[in-house]
Amino acid sequence: MAPNTAASSDQHSQATTAAQTHDEAHEQQEHHLDAHDVEKELERQRHIIEQAAAEGHDADIPSDIGYVLDDKGEARRRKSIADQRELHLIRTRSRHSQSRDVEKGPGEGGEGSDDKTVGEVGEEETDPNVVWWDGPDDPQNPYNWPTWRKSLNVGLISALTLLTPLASSMLAPGVPQIMKEFGNDSPELAAFVVSVYILGFAFGPLLMAPLSEIYGRTIIYHGCNLGFVAFLIGCAKAPSLDSLIVFRFFCGVFGACPLANGGGTIADMVEPQQRAGAMALFTIGPLLGPIIGPIAGGFLSSAKGWRWIFWLIAIVGGFLAAVMLVFLPETYAPVILQRKVDRLRRETGNDLLRSKLDIGLSPRDYFSRGIVRPLKLLFLSPIVMAMSLYIAVVYGYLYIMFTSITTVFEQYYGFSSNIVGLVFLGLGVGNMIGLTYFTATSDRYIKKKAAQEGRGFKPEYRLKPLPIGAVLFPIGFFIYGWTAQYHVHWIVPILSHVIIGAANLIIFMALQMYLVDAFNIYAASALAASTVVRSIFGAVLPLAGLRMYAKLGMGWGNSTLGFIAFAMVPLGPLFLKYGERLRTKFEMKDL
Repeated sequence: MAPNTAASSDQHSQATTAAQTHDEAHEQQEHHLDAHDVEKELERQRHIIEQAAAEGHDADIPSDIGYVLDDKGEARRRKSIADQRELHLIRTRSRHSQSRDVEKGPGEGGEGSDDKTVGEVGEEETDPNVVWWDGPDDPQNPYNWPTWRKSLNVGLISALTLLTPLASSMLAPGVPQIMKEFGNDSPELAAFVVSVYILGFAFGPLLMAPLSEIYGRTIIYHGCNLGFVAFLIGCAKAPSLDSLIVFRFFCGVFGACPLANGGGTIADMVEPQQRAGAMALFTIGPLLGPIIGPIAGGFLSSAKGWRWIFWLIAIVGGFLAAVMLVFLPETYAPVILQRKVDRLRRETGNDLLRSKLDIGLSPRDYFSRGIVRPLKLLFLSPIVMAMSLYIAVVYGYLYIMFTSITTVFEQYYGFSSNIVGLVFLGLGVGNMIGLTYFTATSDRYIKKKAAQEGRGFKPEYRLKPLPIGAVLFPIGFFIYGWTAQYHVHWIVPILSHVIIGAANLIIFMALQMYLVDAFNIYAASALAASTVVRSIFGAVLPLAGLRMYAKLGMGWGNSTLGFIAFAMVPLGPLFLKYGERLRTKFEMKDL
């Protein structure tokens, strides 16, 4: 017994010294904090925790304040803790009974004894087995990483988020070459070769988001990068039109990874008050990528043929994958802390250690919840359904244009396949105008409105620019259709693209940011629901668009799209007036 007693005493002495050192350092750091700031931060955390508890929060969005368990997760976690405690008692009944180190064993005396009930064990505040960051300056916490490291990671994610949407439309100018090579003249198949990629975008987020919560962000990025490049090579060597379509679909599935996880990755390491610039850089990719793609694709397909479009994207994608493999660390806090728990369990032999962000769900529950929750929001929340449909219509119209612009400007205006890609610059310029307008007016209006009404921020304030975009959008289609129909000088339909691009950006940004602000902890799921709907529309609408143009012509075909868009104009004022009432009446809980 003497050796065991000595070892136990030695462990106790080391743990006590470590705990005292940690407490002294923590007290010194707290001494320098401004009391007012501390009180504000505590109030913010209390508010978020109360809201999260009321809504069954299970870490849908990463936070820096721990977690709140839902009933199922709490019951499962407590049973697991009880089972672990019983096994631990059998193995080493007194091994850590005196330790005060929160990372090495239970607390001292009655508070940490093995006779503690399961209910008491569930309280992180008194349970010494809960593993958290080593103080506010822990270098393992992504919030504490140096600026250069955060900037590098944001840049890599943003570059990948530009590349994968760019690949969706870069093929458009080369489609006539593809159809000629494979001896097929079906306009529907020609459109589907482009839009099937977007169909992959519909399924990718439902898979990638929950997988990243189970295994971490980086391993999903690396796996998807490998799959993306592999299927791009498959597209480049496709022996038939059918195989090309299949490979394009899987390119879209794997290419959806940065769209699904990029925002979460940025939120993992950039604090909210510093996040605007990073999110702006991240958001530009999905908007400009589809515009830039046809420009590069037009010149490349004309010079080297359509297969080199895929080879070029594969080369760039492979380079980004290699750089990310070297420089992109894990950013997801629950996974980082779980790895820390696993290491400490091996070092201390304490099987009771657990992460503060462990919500008690099995990988299967994580995965199923990640798929089911967006669908619940889509079908049970009128706000999510209405806004997702609006975004989907705007997104679908954009891809109808992608599949029609090449035909219109080659047949009506005699543009060559390399020059026709430049036509897409009109949409790009419009996007930049819309982005400039939205960013210049949105935050200013929100601050002014919140000060006037004295009720703080409301998500509905984000919708103020929406009516402007909603009115400009159909106007752009009316101009585009009839100027193309009567072969008016090519600059006029391109100017109509500028109007459409600006309106598209304003609508998209207003609705997307509203979903984020309105659904807070469920924002990721709300955006996933919107992504599924808009991707399906983006894949399917172009198939009907070409047939519509064939029957109605460019004038009445685009006018039909304009009338439908014009019928949606009242949605903006309706959202502004009744949005808050709908949110509170159909508040989503227990998802």
